[in-house]
Amino acid sequence: MASPHAPFFPIIYVRGYAMTEREQDETTADPFCGFNLGSTVYRATPDKTKPAKKFVFESPVLRLMSDFGYADVYDNGLDILDGEWEGSLSLRSIVIYRYYEQASALLGSGKTPDISQFARGLSDLVLRVRDLACANPDNRLAPEDFRCHLVAHSMGGLVCRAFLQNPDLGDDQARASVDKVFTYATPHNGIDVAGINVPEWLGAADMNNFNRENMARYLKLEALYKKTQRVDWLPEEVFPSERFFCMIGTNRADYGVALGLSRTFAGHGSDGLVRIENASVWGVNARGKFSAPCATAYTYRSHSGYFGIVNSEEAYQNLTRFLFGDVRVDIWVDIDSVQLPPEIQGKAVNALYQFELLASPRGKRWYLTRRMAEEDSVACRSHQDLVDPAKKDARSIYLSTVFLANRARVNPARPSLAYGMTLGVRVPDYEVDRKFWADTHYEGGYLFRDTVIVEMVPPQTPGDAWTTRFGWQSDNVGHATESLAYRTLKTGKQVMTIAFGNDNAPGIAGRVRFVVSAWNAAADGQEVQ
Repeated sequence: MASPHAPFFPIIYVRGYAMTEREQDETTADPFCGFNLGSTVYRATPDKTKPAKKFVFESPVLRLMSDFGYADVYDNGLDILDGEWEGSLSLRSIVIYRYYEQASALLGSGKTPDISQFARGLSDLVLRVRDLACANPDNRLAPEDFRCHLVAHSMGGLVCRAFLQNPDLGDDQARASVDKVFTYATPHNGIDVAGINVPEWLGAADMNNFNRENMARYLKLEALYKKTQRVDWLPEEVFPSERFFCMIGTNRADYGVALGLSRTFAGHGSDGLVRIENASVWGVNARGKFSAPCATAYTYRSHSGYFGIVNSEEAYQNLTRFLFGDVRVDIWVDIDSVQLPPEIQGKAVNALYQFELLASPRGKRWYLTRRMAEEDSVACRSHQDLVDPAKKDARSIYLSTVFLANRARVNPARPSLAYGMTLGVRVPDYEVDRKFWADTHYEGGYLFRDTVIVEMVPPQTPGDAWTTRFGWQSDNVGHATESLAYRTLKTGKQVMTIAFGNDNAPGIAGRVRFVVSAWNAAADGQEVQ
């Protein structure tokens, strides 16, 4: 049964890893465990020699309160886990999972429990929130209809996954109460130091929580890990992958932990601690086969700090659109052909194609997702991937997911949801006979790069179809004039495609594919026609 309150459910925030006793004490002393931190600066470009720009982001807590009417749950100096706390909860509540209290020298024993205990504690907290919400007569809510959202940073995402994926670490009723999960910069496939996974024997400060063999045990993924050597799998039978979102940071330069040693050992292609390739989750079906990528978006933010991912407008907008938005768009590119330069056609060639994507809503000053070659966040395919008939699946490349919200329209008189999307495919460094082919090479060149405006008008009356237009900006700046054809899938989703590129030599041609669906449809009765 769909909840009449959807999608505005209690938000439970699960903070990240605190290494030292001092960090654990600081966490315990903070009522919101960092979810209340804002920022006044951001990097306009990756160039750290240029000054940061002023951009005020008040904090996730304050914005959820001001934008959506959420409130904290503290009362008379107590939180909901204190035995003296009395009352009931509004469904628009922000609950902080203060799991480091038991590890703190301030309020606990000073000994850190293992991650399994944190997962069990999260299960207990979900049930506590459920009981208090159902006790509120204004909610008119039965326990079986209760739902909540889990929002987590860094290791907090692993606590959420352990609770959801391991039946020994929580209650089935608690797991059934989770509607969506959003993670910021979580090391879903562990942490690598200088290219090597954190060793299992490194128990100091519980760093072995990020060792893949240990993760496979507490995530209940031993068989899949043995087969794939990865632990970033989300079994569909325990939680649907489409309800899971991974926000990924790409700025390692601004992560200053350990005087910069962390970003040095994490290396390029990281947020300063978590490698980009380890920060997402992939759905897997009951047969152990890949089913779907979880929704992902990328932002030029570091793991934490002044330029951190949690206290950023970009991540907040993805969070609220994922939790409360109206339309979901999964963005793919399907490659039809690639053409080599005439001089090397017919030769054995190695090349790596890099696919860039930037997507931003109309009228906003930030990107919903940003994948750039200079930030090591691109999607990549080899030349062999794109030309080998036996690798058909490799020619379909998932880029990102964006969520759009009717409330965010700049002009209420315009019913459309619109965003600009820049797609770029870099000219690869062609290698012939294992040697770099320098003829006609210009570093930073593109086989294709253009921006398309996509404007979607949802059905205005029941039974109507969506109206969708697009326009490449190289043809018509600022306008979407071409009608976009679509087809409906059996799942109720729509698929729309736009051709791009050409068959020049060198060149690339294919289609941008948008898989569109109504999001949070139970809340407003929307359906994809």
